[in-house]
Amino acid sequence: MVSFPFVNIPHFRQRFAIVIPVYNHEERVRDVVEAAVRTGLPVIVVDDGSTDASSSRIMEIPGIRILRHPVNRGKGAALLTGFAEAAGIADWAVTVDADGQHDPAEITGVIKAIPSGLRPIVIGMRRGMNGVDVPWTSRFGRKFSNFWVWSSGGPLLSDSQSGFRVYPLPEVLELAVQSRRFQFEVEVLARATWKGIPILEAPVSVSYTPGVKRISHF
Repeated sequence: MVSFPFVNIPHFRQRFAIVIPVYNHEERVRDVVEAAVRTGLPVIVVDDGSTDASSSRIMEIPGIRILRHPVNRGKGAALLTGFAEAAGIADWAVTVDADGQHDPAEITGVIKAIPSGLRPIVIGMRRGMNGVDVPWTSRFGRKFSNFWVWSSGGPLLSDSQSGFRVYPLPEVLELAVQSRRFQFEVEVLARATWKGIPILEAPVSVSYTPGVKRISHF
């Protein structure tokens, strides 16, 4: 059992684990996982049936837990697999995408957005999404997702598509989310709102490296 190592504030003295869903992210996954390991938190990687070298790129990184789906089941399914594993060692799951757009070093700031006494979902609100290196599909997807969360009875958010999040465990596992692919990240916000779980946002940076293939299946 590992407690959060960098925040010496009583209401943060709870257990956190990082969950990284992976599907054909061989170009960036090692950098992401190694950065996650440097936080000192437990790291759980869920390879969702990758057909490239993603698993082999991280196989020798010490201290991580790698779970694998034999076939691709979708990002939502990968997250749920990771949450179920994390629930045995942690009170919260911090999710980071494997494509390199998120910096795990910013996990501290996202966790600091959790108010004392509350167990919200916290979304890392990506700054700089209008940059020249950000694909138009990502900007469109962000607005499209925001609309569907709101129209489904969820809150009006700035970045409901961000995969950089903190989820309370076991609450999120009890929401009975039906979607198993990218829709999971929209549905979970709506269902959390229906159940009275607060949804908060905290600013984070975003990085889209020119020339590096980004895998997105939104």
